[in-house]
Parts: sequence; C-alpha cells; structure tokens
Amino acid sequence: MTGPVLTHLGKTKLELGPTEDIAPAQNWRAATDGDRIAWLTLDVAGSSTNTVSEAVIRELVDHVERLERERPKAVVIRSAKLSGFAAGADISGFADMAESGAADLLRQGHGILDRIARLECPTIAVVHGAALGAGFELALACDRRILIDGGSFGFPEVQLGLHPGLGGTFRLPALIDPLEAMTLMLTGKTAHTRKARKLGIADTVTEERHVAAAVRAFASGDAPDRDTGVKARALALKPARQIAARKMRGETAKSAAPDHYPAPYALIDLWEEHGGNPEAMQTAEIESFAKLLETDTARNLVRVFFLRQSLREAAQGESGITRVHVIGAGEMGADIAAWTAIKGKTVTLGDVDTAQLGAALRRAHKTCKGAHLTSAETRDAIDRLMPDPSGYGIARADLVIEAGPEDPGVKEKIYSDLADRMKEGAILSTNTSSLRLAALAKVAPDAGRFAGLHFFNPVPKMQLVEVVSHPDTAQDVSDRLAAFCGEIGRLPASVADAPGFLVNRALTPYLMEAMTLMDEGVSKEDIDRAALRFGMPMGPVTLADQVGLDICLHVADSLAADLDAPMAEVPGWLRQKVDSGNTGKKAGKGFYDWSDGAPDIGDGDADPELIDRLILPMLDACVECLRAGVARDDDQIDGAMIFATGFAPFRGGPMHYSKTRGPGEIGDRLASLAARQGKRFEPDRGWSDLE
Repeated sequence: MTGPVLTHLGKTKLELGPTEDIAPAQNWRAATDGDRIAWLTLDVAGSSTNTVSEAVIRELVDHVERLERERPKAVVIRSAKLSGFAAGADISGFADMAESGAADLLRQGHGILDRIARLECPTIAVVHGAALGAGFELALACDRRILIDGGSFGFPEVQLGLHPGLGGTFRLPALIDPLEAMTLMLTGKTAHTRKARKLGIADTVTEERHVAAAVRAFASGDAPDRDTGVKARALALKPARQIAARKMRGETAKSAAPDHYPAPYALIDLWEEHGGNPEAMQTAEIESFAKLLETDTARNLVRVFFLRQSLREAAQGESGITRVHVIGAGEMGADIAAWTAIKGKTVTLGDVDTAQLGAALRRAHKTCKGAHLTSAETRDAIDRLMPDPSGYGIARADLVIEAGPEDPGVKEKIYSDLADRMKEGAILSTNTSSLRLAALAKVAPDAGRFAGLHFFNPVPKMQLVEVVSHPDTAQDVSDRLAAFCGEIGRLPASVADAPGFLVNRALTPYLMEAMTLMDEGVSKEDIDRAALRFGMPMGPVTLADQVGLDICLHVADSLAADLDAPMAEVPGWLRQKVDSGNTGKKAGKGFYDWSDGAPDIGDGDADPELIDRLILPMLDACVECLRAGVARDDDQIDGAMIFATGFAPFRGGPMHYSKTRGPGEIGDRLASLAARQGKRFEPDRGWSDLE
C-alpha cells in the first residue's frame, strides 16, 4: 500500500493512504487503495488542529453514504494533522449551538456516528497524538483503534461544564471496565499510550511505520475478541450501579460541589439510571448535554477556554531563543531548567552547589515521567539539560534566567558577574516574585534587555508565566519572552513592573486576611472551608503552607513597603513560625501537619461574611491593577488569576465575577467592611469605572 506521507522535523511520518481523491477535499480527504480499503483523512481547512464542527459532520455524512453503497473491505479514519487526531468539538460554535437547538444538532452527530458503527465492514481509527472529546467519540464509533506510540485518549468535557455528548457516555463503558470509563469522563484525565492499551481503548499500540500492516490485519478480521468481564455484567444491573454511583458522588464532592459543577453529577445520574440500556443512555445523553450547555457554569468555563486562547495568542511569533542558561538549581530553577529542556531548548544549569545540580537532574527525571515522556523522549530531554557549575553556558545563551534567592544583594552580585560573560543581544530575566524590576535593572548588564519571567510553583503544572516589563525594557525583549513562553507550552501574561506584579498583588491580601482571621480566633479549617465553598481549589491556609510561609512572609513584607493602600498586618506569630522553621509543606509542618499527607479540613457550609472577607480584598486588588495599568484588560486579569491561582473557574474569573455580582454592590460591601474592619477594605476608586 502506497500513499502520501507528511514529515515533521524529519522524523514524524504519517501514512495517509492512497493519493487519488474520490471527493473534492474540504475537511475530509477520501480514497480507496488497491486492497479495497477506504481511507477517510480528517484535515480541517484553515487550521493546524482538527476540531469536530457542524461542517465536519455534514461532510462526513456524504462520505458515509458513499461507503454504505460501495461496501469496501474496510474503512480507516485518521488525521492528516501533525498535531494529532482531533482536539474535540469546535467550541467556538457552542453559543450558536445553544441558540439554534443543541439537541437537534446533537442528534445529527449521533446519527452519523451510529451509521459508522453499523457499517458492514471493519472500521479502524488510526490515532496519533491526542484524540479528545468528539475526536475520541469518532474513534469509539469504529470497531478498532490503532494507537501510535505516544498517543492518548481523553474526555475533557467536564472542564467545560459538560459531559461527552456524541455517544461517549455509552460507547466507552461498553468497551472497557465501566468504572474506569466513568473515572475518565468524571475527571477529564487522559489515558496515555500504556494506559490506553491496558484499559482496552487501544486494540494495539504501534509505530507509524507499522500502520499499514496493522490496518491490513484488522481489515482481514485478525483481531481478538473482547470480553469486558464479570464487573461489566454486574454493572449492567441497576442495583449494582446504584451502589457504585453513591461512591462516585462522594468522590466527586471532594473536588467539585454540585451547585458549582453540575456536569459530573448529571453524568453519574445518566449512568445510574440508563447504564444498562445504550439506547436510553443515548437519548438521555443528548438531553442532558443540551441542558448543561445553557448553565452559567458551562458558559463561564467556555469563557475560560477562550481566555486561554487569548493568552496563547500573546505568544505568537518566534523567540529566536534556542539556548538557555538558568542560574540557581533550587526547586524553582531546577524545574524551570527541566521543563525548558523537555520542550526542546538546550539548557545549561548553574549553581555553586554541585549537590544541588545532582538533585536537579534527579528531579528532572521525575518531571519527564510526570509529563508522560517515552524513554527515548526522556533520554533526549536529559541530554539537552547540562549541569554547568562553572557557568560556561552563559556565553552561548540567548536567554539567561536568574532564579537565585529573593535578596537584592545576591542578585546584584550575580548580575555583576554576567556583565562580561553574556553574548551581545542576549536577554537576562529574573524569576523574582516580589522584588521591583526597576531597582534590579539599575544593576543589570543592560537594562533594555532585562525583564521578569515569573514562573509559578510547581513549574511543570502551573500554566501561567508573568512576563514583567520595567520602564526601560525594550519591546522586542518583551515580545520574544512572550514567544518563548509559548514555545515551552506556557501562557504568557505581559504585565507592568509594580508591587507584586499582578498575581501576587491580588493573592497576598487574600492570604493575609486569612492570617488576620486566625488572629481573631477563627479556625484555620473554617477559613479554608469558606474559600472552598466559594470555589477556590484550596483554602488560603493550605495554600500558604503549599507556597511556603517564608515566601508568603517575604512577599507580604515587600508589598507592605511599596503599596499606597493598607493591607492586613503580618501577625508576629507568623514571623515566629517562620523563624522556628515551620515553613509549611516543604518543612513537614506549617499551619497544618503534613507528615501524613494533605490535611483533611472536612466539609460544610460557610459564613457569607467570612467568604467576603477573604475574596473581596482579592477582587479589589484586581481592580486596582486594572486601573493602574499593571494588566492589559479584564480578560488578561481573569486568565492570569485562573491559570496561576486556580481562581474559581466556574465563575469566569475575578473581573467577570465582579461584573456579574455588580460593581456597585461589591463597592458598597467593601465600604461596609471598611467601617467595621478597617481601612484595608476601602474600595479602590477603579470600581466606579466598572459600572
């Protein structure tokens, strides 16, 4: 079998089947090879990524009608995009879908996937990269799935306030262990290569060069029978599903309240009621998806999706940065270096402590594992990460990232050493979280080529990076750093040099108010429960322990010295706790004892006043940052706070929440709190601009 091949970077080659087109190419390319195997290749016009839109479905109908007439030996569905199989549904069409009758459109999509499932010949999905959401459902409609090593399957719909809507709720539980299927759908987690094979989602895992042979084998009926096992047969009975559903609801409630995130509970209800009847499950899935699409949660989570896209757009262009030198092999520096190497840059990592460098390499191996790299990919990433105690890499680096201690004197010494070692045109950036760049720029080798790259901890998981410009930073430096963030898979938020920049400026009042409440005798558990009830991913006391009480104290002191507006005072006992070494999770003990893992704070309702005392200072700081020009606009603030702090995504971001609740109402509430609690609650004058 011969056909066109796409090559990426000289090593990724996609076998796309025969060359002759049966139908004019739009979003699909179709042809039949000499073995009478029909190939349908998804290649969405005008995009580097496949998404499943109404246009894609309409065009697929024509191809399936032809296949029903021609009756080929087998049908292969795959992608022509180097980026992967399909990223899911076209989310940009969700609003129109809700207005024009989502249920009817969903029924059309179900109809064509049902017809693929009923084709008399074997149907085979060949998946490279990710098959997500509707793309996964397209693959599930096929009889067999060939997964290219490194590929993955997933249902991320729960992150949009939805559940699968094109048959995933009944096709996946019918294919694999139903409890494993429900876990994938409820969590939005991805089944990567080995797990996908182990679960039975992928019938085989192979390399691209063996695709043709695997296709021919399946086309000839050479495939083992499936048996979903005793558990699946038991769960076909409603009493067994009821027991499992109760446990699922309990587990889901630990991370998502029903009134905040209704989708997982709707999915559990569907499965509990109809899991033994695919036809009933299909009908209920369509109705449930259409209903969820109209909820505030789904609308806000779709908004969050586009906030992510907006931040990504700021990373356009090429950075010209291929070599990076990181100074400081502590936790942050080591993780920055490892992640940058994983993403293809050549990295040297310097530190005067060689033991730190050894620990950084061990940490890098764990980061590779967490990123689901293959053994070959891990080897290549580690090869790109070189310990460099003497700093030889500085002279060749396009970008030097300083991740030293938060001490101006130490940073000045580092910068003075760099003056004669950096090559012409290289950029120096600092990972400082609290120091003003304008002051550091005075001792930098070249103020115009100096800026901030503020990563958040843990670096491998936190998506946002603040690109901080001081008044003398050249625009091309800011642009290149934003592009660099995009190249290493991070979302850049370009912000101005100001106390705490954007994220820490907004987060610190929230953390300090939690300290004040504890000083007043409110239990740390009640404080954390109040934040969780609002929708934060963890409470402020737990967060302070996670960040490190020493870091929180340093940032608070820095802000208190620079801010015009007052903030909650740092209690003396916090300094004593830090001085005694009880700095949080990293020390094993802070406010909570971490020796046995994460603390259990319980659940329950929260006092609305307690919630406002925590959340409103954060909102006020965001409004101040907008008014002062620290951030570009409302959307950038919302995106930055969601992707750096986990600010309740279902609320759409702090600025969106403020507008929804009402700026006037929040301003009045702040004024009321100020009258009783002090000047730190006085509303910023920027609230009047939001009316």
